[in-house]
Amino acid sequence: MLKAHDNRKKSWYRDWTESIIWAAVMALIIRSLLIQAFKIPSGSMEDTLLVGDFLMVNKFIYGTKIPFTDRAVLPGIRPPVPGDIVVFKYPLDGRDFIKRCVAVEGDTVEVIGRDLYINGKRPDEPYAVHKSREASLNRDAVKSIWKPDYQRAWEERKFVQLGWMRDNFGPVVIPPGNIFAMGDNRDNSLDSRFWGPLPKDLLRGRALFIYWSWDSENGEPFWMFWKNIRFQRLGDLIK
Repeated sequence: MLKAHDNRKKSWYRDWTESIIWAAVMALIIRSLLIQAFKIPSGSMEDTLLVGDFLMVNKFIYGTKIPFTDRAVLPGIRPPVPGDIVVFKYPLDGRDFIKRCVAVEGDTVEVIGRDLYINGKRPDEPYAVHKSREASLNRDAVKSIWKPDYQRAWEERKFVQLGWMRDNFGPVVIPPGNIFAMGDNRDNSLDSRFWGPLPKDLLRGRALFIYWSWDSENGEPFWMFWKNIRFQRLGDLIK
């Protein structure tokens, strides 16, 4: 009787442990290859995305990668195209940033008096806004992500030499294997205008939808927490 009881107890522990392990493995596979949750920390993508939005991101659309590396294991469904809101890995510290792809390799990008021009034409950008604030260096990490094979060519067009700035930039041709990324809030985004084209192998995925949104600046007391929830944004598709 005692032996049978011990066997049942061991079997229960083994089943429980195996279930936990399998759940952890499946969560790792889903997070690494399929979808992943991200939080918006800054206002650089206003009004499309707000501080406190929580997103689900499609990680296989541009190609799945080996976990904890940037090496692709499966090809993507399609390459990034202008209009995609992309999450990408910043190589110097591993943080995830989010911006909108506005141009791809071979495109000529120019900003004239705040207006964006791609190949000499103004794209339709109903999402672009201009809300001036003091940009945070820590937030968007204004550091070079240039690679050696095109760094020299880009450096020949230094901002200081040509008098470029946030509102008047370029023209510049996007090198092969790169995209040009900008925040929807053009006056509060430290993006490709400052740190150069973004290599496509640093892309983590494309933003899909908002599954949660929390307004931490609403000022409501904790016992009225529901007033901080942006219910109208829950489930919104990201465009």
